[in-house]
Amino acid sequence: MKNCTLSGILLLFSLGLQAQTTVNRDPAIAQLVADVSADSLRSHVTNLVSFGTRHTMSSATPKRGLSAARQWTLGKFQHYAKQSGGRLTAQIDSWTLQPDGRRIDAVTQMGNVMATLKGTDPNDDRIFLVSGHIDSRVSDVMNRTADAPGANDDGSGTAAVIELCRVMSKVPFPATIIFVAVCGEEQGLLGANHLAQRAKDEKWNLEALLNNDIMGSNHSPDTHITDNTRVRVFSEGLPGYQTDSLAANIRQYGLENDGKSRQLARYTKEVGERYVDQLEVVMVYRNDRFLRGGDHTPFVTRGFPAVRITEMNENFAHQHQDLRTQDGVEYGDYVKFMDFDYLRKNTAMNLAVLANLAKAPSMPQNVTVEARSLTNSTSLFWQAPKAGNSANRKIKGYYVLMRETHWPFWQKKFYTEKVGLTLPYSKDNYFFAVQAVSEDGNESLPVVPRPGLR
Repeated sequence: MKNCTLSGILLLFSLGLQAQTTVNRDPAIAQLVADVSADSLRSHVTNLVSFGTRHTMSSATPKRGLSAARQWTLGKFQHYAKQSGGRLTAQIDSWTLQPDGRRIDAVTQMGNVMATLKGTDPNDDRIFLVSGHIDSRVSDVMNRTADAPGANDDGSGTAAVIELCRVMSKVPFPATIIFVAVCGEEQGLLGANHLAQRAKDEKWNLEALLNNDIMGSNHSPDTHITDNTRVRVFSEGLPGYQTDSLAANIRQYGLENDGKSRQLARYTKEVGERYVDQLEVVMVYRNDRFLRGGDHTPFVTRGFPAVRITEMNENFAHQHQDLRTQDGVEYGDYVKFMDFDYLRKNTAMNLAVLANLAKAPSMPQNVTVEARSLTNSTSLFWQAPKAGNSANRKIKGYYVLMRETHWPFWQKKFYTEKVGLTLPYSKDNYFFAVQAVSEDGNESLPVVPRPGLR
């Protein structure tokens, strides 16, 4: 009897092992993830707070205000450039803004602090961008003189960008990564609008923007939730551009949940959770929160894939507040209210996604699904990517992704080394997409097929 029981337990254990999913991590990316430091992030935030206020229209002095904070951030980027082997360059993209009758009431010098890590593959023009906003505010958005620490909003996002530059600038990537601390977010997404328009005018091949805004606190006082294991990624469903011309195709094929930004959000969840332990990336099917806006939106409205990354449980007593204690509650965006291990995990998640994208081939081309006949199977065809398949950089193969039409993220992956695959699943019952895969296992963003009707 004992032997039978033991045999049964061993059989169940064996079946359990067979059902487990193996998580494959690129060792090079895993090492970079491990290099992200909570202490380093704390130092970055503390330095940003030391400038007193980073209000967009604060006075320019050597040690106080936004101008001084910009110069300090530029200095950090320039310091990291020394370890990049000439791949990293840093500058402030400056312009002058005239009063707009809204949140800019005087001629104001603007500037986005940017560090560009140039890709090593001359045939790969893809750009991946990560941002946080450097400016801060108190209760009155026009108050440019009061102390506005901005530790979490958005010292956390800016510190993440600086830390990503510190870690990633040591390593070559085939595609280009841009690290940017944008200005003027609190005055109306001004720096992001400037950069998004520049990307459009200069025809950047910008495949993804990760915007980090308020990502370093874990405590929600009104719901009494404290949790540093979950982070939100906001993404739009329907595209914010050319909606009328795309609407017929979206409606006919049920693609309301498969826009470029939504695909980027799914990718962020899968890759982020692959590399960062004890972190769940929660997809929120909204472009942003109620009554708020973020620097990803100007990119979304110009057709670029972009998402917003934000902590799970916000504390509104520590955002956009005058520094005070009222009714026993301390208001203000101070360093002491942050969780730097949580910020470390969220920064590492960004790193995993950026590194995986920048090491991956570009997306497959001309992806189609056979739709000329009624079948209970699905045939997909595609062409090799434009970048990532040269003599010194080989594509290993492709993943065909599949999910039920009501399911939020991809459920199955089918690997092939060919440029087509037929699966015994009906195209009427599932959504499909195709990714290119490098020899190191790095996947491109997925491409949803268009119907092949000819």
